[in-house]
Amino acid sequence: MTNVFLYYNFSPFVKDASGAFSGNEISFTELNTEHFLIFEKSNDTYNLYVSKFNSKKDIGLQKPVILELVIENYDKSIPEHRVAIRRYIE
Repeated sequence: MTNVFLYYNFSPFVKDASGAFSGNEISFTELNTEHFLIFEKSNDTYNLYVSKFNSKKDIGLQKPVILELVIENYDKSIPEHRVAIRRYIE
């Protein structure tokens, strides 16, 4: 997973204090000034979300304006999961 995070410029993981991700660690990459892809690390699994925040500074501190689960239990070996990220970034 480290390669995925580095390739797509995801931030380091931080503990979520907003309650939107159940206090799990999250990592994000910016799509534009308001929209972000977020990986939630829950135990040994990763869930991928697309989200909207009023500001990048709100991530992990405030609940998102919009939060949509894209892939539950992300697995980089599954082609559909890799395509899901590219659909938003490329």
